[in-house]
Amino acid sequence: MRYAVLGTGMVGRTLGSKLAELGHEVTLGSRAKDNPAALEWARETGAGARSGTFEEAASSAEAVISAVSGRVTLAALEAAGAANLDGKIVVDVSNPIAFEDGQVRLDPVGSDSVGEQVQRAFAHARVVKTLNTVNCDVMVEPSLVPGEHQIFVCGEDAAAKEQVTRMLGEFGWPAHRVLDLGGITASRGVEMFMPLWLDLMRTLGMTHFNMEFHRGR
Repeated sequence: MRYAVLGTGMVGRTLGSKLAELGHEVTLGSRAKDNPAALEWARETGAGARSGTFEEAASSAEAVISAVSGRVTLAALEAAGAANLDGKIVVDVSNPIAFEDGQVRLDPVGSDSVGEQVQRAFAHARVVKTLNTVNCDVMVEPSLVPGEHQIFVCGEDAAAKEQVTRMLGEFGWPAHRVLDLGGITASRGVEMFMPLWLDLMRTLGMTHFNMEFHRGR
C-alpha cells in the first residue's frame, strides 16, 4: 500500500515508521516541503519512506492517515486537497484537545466530533476514526499492554472499516479485539475519552495502558 501520514509529531512518525517497517510506501506530509522533522524521518527510515507537503503526500497515496492535532485536522486535509482525498480511506487518529490554564478542553464536544467534521467537509472520502484512545507506542505495538484489550473503529463505509481493520491487524490488533462502534457519529464518544485517558496517565504514571471490556451474561 501507499500511505500518506499527515503530521510530523510523535504520532505521525510512529505510525509512518511502523508502516514502512511492514513494507508499505509512506510519505510523511507536513505544511512545508523542507520540514526538518519530516526530512530527518525519511533519511532515518530508509527504503519506502519519503517526505513532502500535505498535498504531495496525499496525491500519491492510496490511503491517508491524519495524525495532526484535532484542532488543525481540517486545515491539514484542506491543504492536502479534496481531490486527493476523493474515494480514498482517510484515517483520523486525532483528539480535539487544548490546554487552557492547566485544564483540558475539548472542542468540539458533545454534539459533534472531529471525525464527523472531516466526513462532512470531505463527503467523498471514506473516513474511519480509530487509534485515538491509546498512546502512539500502543497503537503500533499493542503487546506493550498485556491482555485482550480493545481498539475501536467507526465510520460510514463498511469496506473502509474492514480495510482499516486489516491495517490494525498488521500492527498486532487481532480482528476480534477491534470493536466496530458503527457510524462516524461514534467519534464523539471516543474523542470524549481523552480527558479520562489523561487522568489515568497521571494516576498510573505511564502511557502504556488500555481498556479491556468483558461481556456480562
